[in-house]
Amino acid sequence: MDFLPEKINDYVEKHSQAEPALLKKLNRETWQKQMQARMLSGHFQGRVLSMLAKLMQPKNILEIGTYTGYSALCLAEGMHPNGELHTIDINEELYDFQRKYFDESSYGKQIFQHLGNALEIIPKLNKTFDLVFIDADKSNYPKYLEIILPRLNKGAVILSDNVLWSGKVVEELKKDDLDTKALLTYNKTLNEHPKLETVLLPIRDGLTISRVI
Repeated sequence: MDFLPEKINDYVEKHSQAEPALLKKLNRETWQKQMQARMLSGHFQGRVLSMLAKLMQPKNILEIGTYTGYSALCLAEGMHPNGELHTIDINEELYDFQRKYFDESSYGKQIFQHLGNALEIIPKLNKTFDLVFIDADKSNYPKYLEIILPRLNKGAVILSDNVLWSGKVVEELKKDDLDTKALLTYNKTLNEHPKLETVLLPIRDGLTISRVI
């Protein structure tokens, strides 16, 4: 589902920072070789992620859902010089694809890949985080929030992708639609949580910014 007319979207991209060469290469190869290339953050959202990270300069970043590594590289652009980015994905077939691009970047030694179930991996990470990007299986978004909150520093930010879910969040809920049901719960929790300050941006498929207060 496209939330902006194509001409407006093109105008937005042309008047935002250009897509870096490495990310343009990654973007192209993802569309050439991967079946679900639409999952890629892409040029505009990628620049939004980069800008937010640069404004924060987080020491430790956690990403839940790596896909081909595009969003991780965008977030790494704003990472503290001595920072670390830990990214988790369950798809082992993409591991080498991600690593190739991570190592081509200047952040390769600061990006750590974790393979498996994020709900099992996160408790084993002996770190607190300044920035978290959630872009994984939607049915587990509420569980991800529950497990990461105790591991966030004051002032930390949670970025949540696909929170509009192609507009399904404002349509009649189908009984078997577990993803939309989970997102409705998640969006409500973010907005009402006493420890969070939240704004939902209609960027691409919906991007929520939540700040720990």
